[in-house]
Amino acid sequence: MTRKATLAELLDADEALHLADLCRLCGVSAEWIMELVDDGIVEPLDPAARAPRFSGVCVRRVQIVRRLQRDLGVNRAGAGLALELLEEISELRSRLRMLEGQFPAEH
Repeated sequence: MTRKATLAELLDADEALHLADLCRLCGVSAEWIMELVDDGIVEPLDPAARAPRFSGVCVRRVQIVRRLQRDLGVNRAGAGLALELLEEISELRSRLRMLEGQFPAEH
């Protein structure tokens, strides 16, 4: 695991990051982050703010999009869609684990 991934995992979802911090943690440019904002892939905490700040969750989202683009050649729109689907799968798995805990399988 890289240092960037470790830092991202340590960030609390409620942590507010400046644009420069997000860029540094993810190894990307501010312009690229703002393109993700324009595409609706990440969202600043206060879209009207002069200096955008982002939640810690955005670090994970940006890293996933970057990896999809770099490793698989997926364009931003495709990476955004893949990210939404990955998050939905994660949510459904969490719900399934919760339900399985409430109704243990009989053997």
